[in-house]
Amino acid sequence: MKLKELLTGIENFKIKGDAELEIKSIESNSKAVKQGSLFVAIKGYDFDGHEYVEEAIANGAIAVVLDISADLKSIHLPKDMTVVLTDNSRVAIAKMACNFYKNPSRYFKLIGVTGTKGKTTTTYMIKSILEKAGYKVGLIGTVANYMGEDMISESSRTTPEALELQELFYKMAVAKMDYVVMEVSSQSLKMHRVDGCHFDMAVFTNFSKDHISLKEHTDMDDYFNSKLKLFEMAPKGFANSDDFKCERLIYQAKNCEIKTYSIDNSSNLIAKDITITNSSVDFKVKLGQKNERVKVNIPGRFSVYNSLAAISVALSLGIDKEVIKEGLANIVIPGRNELVPNDKELTIMIDYAHTAESLENILTSIKAYTAPGKVICVFGCGGDRDQTKRPEMGEVAGRLADFSFVTTDNPRTEKPEAIIQDIEEGIKKTKGNYKIVVDRKEAIKEAIDMAGKRDIVILAGKGHETYQEINGVKHEFDERKIVKEILENK
Repeated sequence: MKLKELLTGIENFKIKGDAELEIKSIESNSKAVKQGSLFVAIKGYDFDGHEYVEEAIANGAIAVVLDISADLKSIHLPKDMTVVLTDNSRVAIAKMACNFYKNPSRYFKLIGVTGTKGKTTTTYMIKSILEKAGYKVGLIGTVANYMGEDMISESSRTTPEALELQELFYKMAVAKMDYVVMEVSSQSLKMHRVDGCHFDMAVFTNFSKDHISLKEHTDMDDYFNSKLKLFEMAPKGFANSDDFKCERLIYQAKNCEIKTYSIDNSSNLIAKDITITNSSVDFKVKLGQKNERVKVNIPGRFSVYNSLAAISVALSLGIDKEVIKEGLANIVIPGRNELVPNDKELTIMIDYAHTAESLENILTSIKAYTAPGKVICVFGCGGDRDQTKRPEMGEVAGRLADFSFVTTDNPRTEKPEAIIQDIEEGIKKTKGNYKIVVDRKEAIKEAIDMAGKRDIVILAGKGHETYQEINGVKHEFDERKIVKEILENK
């Protein structure tokens, strides 16, 4: 594609050189550049792409995109190099990626789901209902990326970078997907990864404290305003009216027609007569002209909210009530309330809960049906992330779990002991029983050794992840395999 065609729709840029150049690929990683590539220099938190422009040119870049805010005097460019100057290279690469892949999101219906919690479960629920209705559905999110039942790639983040995202969309368009359901993280919205996407619907699950750090969001307003962007990109939306930010969302997203769902507050779709067991939740909700009972095999009040979000989308698309109920009936979400099968008659659950609120949700849910057994919780906190949530999670575990093993999650570049010390500040405020076991595998073993047949062991924080990230290296760590190995030797 010609460079001038790639620049379509980008505002405030200047070009020096040949706009007729034929671009074979777009790259933001200088090492991936090959002959005929366009290199886009992006300033990130850890690396500045402007420092690698010369390497990109040496590897075959025939044109470069630079951010006006960068120190351009330090970059040595060949006199005949074609240069594009832009006031935001992140916006530029997103729109160029759309153009390069021929704006693929125009060729299917795109449904975006954002919120602090529930994104993954809600997207899987929507996908399941749509597929029961006979549609071809793609999914992009935290666990993996799918076209129908086929996993096309594992995920390195909730929402891919713009180039990867548009390539995925292109494959889905070629495969003639009718719908694509995707998790849209606040970070992806803030960093313009989804700029240029044609969203048909947006879903807001909830909002609570998370992702506040130097590398994510500066404060809660920044976090909320990032999520708000999704509803500025979609003509129709659905929001949880029990969430305290719903009213503000509706007020600020003036051009989006938003309908609501709830358990407590008034809304367009309300769940009533809720029953929660240790393996499922069922409730009544109005489907068409009368109330219908819906059952989902994921326990907890939060499952009702996620189901309502999926039902809201389905009803807006005119999907039959029986199809909706079937789509929700037997759904399984990797790493969300995932029970680990075993022949020892022990209840061991893996869940992605990694914030104080999500940990409180899962512990409250399982505690309600565990008595007189014990709730044994294994958890830690990720390094290089919001430090304020560590004592909060400690306090939640100390208050709700009968016994907690405080251990390592993904320490990244921090020392595990320092993270655990932060958690311990919170758990000490309670009368909760706990033990520090830095090695997570050992912590899981001790939790299982402690458990009886009436108890529940909850492994919180890692969920679908099959690795542990330490100093930039991802080491294999699949809790399902670890539990199986421990039980085999028990």
